[in-house]
Amino acid sequence: MAAAREPSPHPTRMFREAREAPDVVARQLASNAARAKAIGARLRKMQSRAVVTGARGSSDNAATFAKYLIETKTGIITSSTGLSIASVYAAQPKFDNVLFLAISQSGKSPDLLAAAESAKSGGAYVVALVNDDASPLAALADDVLPLMAQAETSIAATKTYLASVCAVAHLVSEWSEDSELIAALHELPALMRAAWNCDWYAAVERLAPVSNLYTIGRGMGFGAAQELALKFKETCGLHAEAFSSAEVRHGPMALVRKGFSALLLSQRDETRAGLEELAAKLAATGSDVMVAGFSLDGTISLPTVPAHPALEPILMVQSFYRMVDALAQARGFDPDCPPNLNKITETR
Repeated sequence: MAAAREPSPHPTRMFREAREAPDVVARQLASNAARAKAIGARLRKMQSRAVVTGARGSSDNAATFAKYLIETKTGIITSSTGLSIASVYAAQPKFDNVLFLAISQSGKSPDLLAAAESAKSGGAYVVALVNDDASPLAALADDVLPLMAQAETSIAATKTYLASVCAVAHLVSEWSEDSELIAALHELPALMRAAWNCDWYAAVERLAPVSNLYTIGRGMGFGAAQELALKFKETCGLHAEAFSSAEVRHGPMALVRKGFSALLLSQRDETRAGLEELAAKLAATGSDVMVAGFSLDGTISLPTVPAHPALEPILMVQSFYRMVDALAQARGFDPDCPPNLNKITETR
C-alpha cells in the first residue's frame, strides 16, 4: 500500500485537524467508556420503541450511519426528525419511550435545540453527542457523550465528524453488547493512522478538472458517501450527489455517460456484491469510476485499511479527508474558508 504524498510545507487547518482524528478517537473511547456502558444499560432496560435522530450537515451524515448501525444491531427502527417540525411549525410529536439522539459540534443551533426540547417534553430520553459539553444542548440532554475533539477552526468539519461516528459506534456496541465491535473499536485509532497514510492521490488527478460526480455507498457506507459529497461541495466547489448504490438505478443512472465521474465506497459486508455490480455497469458506460474497498478492471482502485465492516467507512473517510484537502488546493480553493459558509450555522 503506497504511502500518501507529503503535504505542503504549510498545511491547511483542515489537514492538521483531520490528522488529529485518531488521537481524538483514542481520547474519546477512553474518557467515555463508563458513560457509554451506563447509557447502553439504560437503553436495554428502557426497551425503546424507536430512535429519532436530530442533526445538521456533517452531523446528519453521522446520523445516517447511526440509523444503519442501530437498526442492524438492535432491530429498533431509527429515523431522522425534521427539525422544522419543532422550530417552525411548533408541533409536538409523541416521543414517549423514544430515544432522541442529538448530534452536534457546537450544541447551539436553535432548530436542533428546539427539536431536542420538544422531544424531551414529549417523553423522549435525550442523549447528546456533542463537542462542547458546556453547550445548551448538553445542558438540555438527559445524558451526554462528549466528542472530545477540542477546538476545530476549519469551517469544514473533519475530526468532529469522525468523532461523531466513533461515538455512535461506541454507544451502539455497548447498547447491543456486541463484544466483537467493542474489541474492534479499541483498534480503531491505530487503523485510522494507517488510513491517513493511504495514497488517494489518483483521485486528485481524476477530479481536478471535473464539475460533477456521484458518491455512492450502501448500508453502513451510505453516511460516508453523504459526507464525501458534502466535503466535495464545501471545499472544492465540486457538485457531488450522494446515493445508495440501489438508488442510482432508479433515475440517476440516466445522467451517466462517457466521462462522468463516480466514487464508490464498499465495506466488507452483504452490500459488497451490489456495489461491485454497479461499478462494472458504470465502467461499461465509459464513466471514470473510482472505487474504495475493492478492485475491479476498468476502474481506479483507492487503497483502504481492512477492519470490522461497520468501521471500515470511518477509515475510508479518514483517507478521503487527506485527498480532498489536496484536491481543493489543486482546484484553486482554500479548504479552510469555503465561500458563503460559517463555522457555526444557527438555522431556525
